[in-house]
Amino acid sequence: MFKTPCTRLSGLVGASVSQKLLGNASINYQTARSLIHLYRKDPSNWITYQQLHFLKRQYVTKGSSELHQRAVPKQTPAIPVLDERDDSVVQRVQHVQAIYPPHPADIMPQPDDVTSEEVVLPVISNALPSAERTLLKKGSERETSNETPHLHVETDEAREARLDRQWKELKVDVSELPGVYARLAKSRLTALVVVTAAAGFAMAPVPFDPGMFALACLGTGLASCSANSINQYFEVPFDSNMNRTKNRPLVRGQISPLHAVSFALACGVPGVALLTLAVNPLTGFLGALNIFLYTCCYTPLKRLSIVNTWVGAVVGAIPPVMGWTAATGSLDPAALLMGAFLYSWQFPHFNALSWNLREDYSRGGYRMMSVTHPDMCRRVALRHSVALVGLSCLGPAAGLTTWTFPLVSLPINLYISYLALRFYHRADRGSARKLFFCSLWHLPMLLLLALTCKKPAKEQSGADLPSANPVPS
Repeated sequence: MFKTPCTRLSGLVGASVSQKLLGNASINYQTARSLIHLYRKDPSNWITYQQLHFLKRQYVTKGSSELHQRAVPKQTPAIPVLDERDDSVVQRVQHVQAIYPPHPADIMPQPDDVTSEEVVLPVISNALPSAERTLLKKGSERETSNETPHLHVETDEAREARLDRQWKELKVDVSELPGVYARLAKSRLTALVVVTAAAGFAMAPVPFDPGMFALACLGTGLASCSANSINQYFEVPFDSNMNRTKNRPLVRGQISPLHAVSFALACGVPGVALLTLAVNPLTGFLGALNIFLYTCCYTPLKRLSIVNTWVGAVVGAIPPVMGWTAATGSLDPAALLMGAFLYSWQFPHFNALSWNLREDYSRGGYRMMSVTHPDMCRRVALRHSVALVGLSCLGPAAGLTTWTFPLVSLPINLYISYLALRFYHRADRGSARKLFFCSLWHLPMLLLLALTCKKPAKEQSGADLPSANPVPS
């Protein structure tokens, strides 16, 4: 093949162009990379106009502290994939694109008693496939059946129960507030606390002051109401699991937690202030200490350890000491002996009560002796029942009562010790119930006997005062 001058010229031009392109390849590659890097660094500055009508839908994005508008591409609507296994007549009818008019030969004359729905059904069924025609026919047969559908009629009781389980706005009935406050303050327990404080005041070897007595009882009662309210505030989730406490106001939602705390503050602050300012600071300190022990020590310990029973016994032993200090302004051995009576009495009382409530306490998650240590529960109840006999004998030695008190209190102390012994051996509900009901009348009887056997004030004061006639030397 011969090479012409034109062929040689074109070969030289092509060789020079290819060499030029190969020489600029690295430069072009760097330029492309720089453009890509710039796009990735700040893509909001790049606006692409593939289709102009997309500019109708724009949104504003913020990047590098500047606002930029960027076109949002229109998304392709997703076509739903229908399940062919679905036997729903409605969905299969929707698949039909068009219904063609029936052939004149398919139209049959209908009698007068045929409804319009029965006339339309053959027209539609002729335009459908055989499978869909069968499903439509079955659906029409079900609709035109003479069976009356079963209607569930909700009764008034069921409706009230259903509405009671739903969340609803808390409405406080003012007429129910006295009863709600009484249950929130545990009125019977508060009454017992006030009675024991009154007994401590009455047993003090000083002249009786009615005004001071009323102030001491009022302040002690307010402090007890505050402690019981805070206790219920903390135990709402656990009280709801127990049959014994499920009807408390906070559990039933009769008042809000804020309302309960406000009531506790409205009772506790004036109660402690009254005991501190109107009675004496020592009694006010004991009242505040009792609130602290009951709410911050006894209440959380109920779910942690059986030590809560002993802490609760200390809480119950403080009110008679408060009554004594309210009358005398000082702590004496006789005041501690009054507290010791209450301390020991609480073990047969509460252990017998908790024995028949073991299932309830277990559901609530409380660690009581009757649940975790049943043998110890019965043994401690017996031990402190017998201790009441020895404490009664210490009354004359402490200058609290005369020597007749150990004798007159011996029968009731022996009886409660006998019931505690039966409870220890039998460990059944019957013996626990008898011991509990005995403790209900044993404490007021013991305090009443101590009051009747109280040592006269002149003998106590005479023993402390020096002799009026000094002995001659």
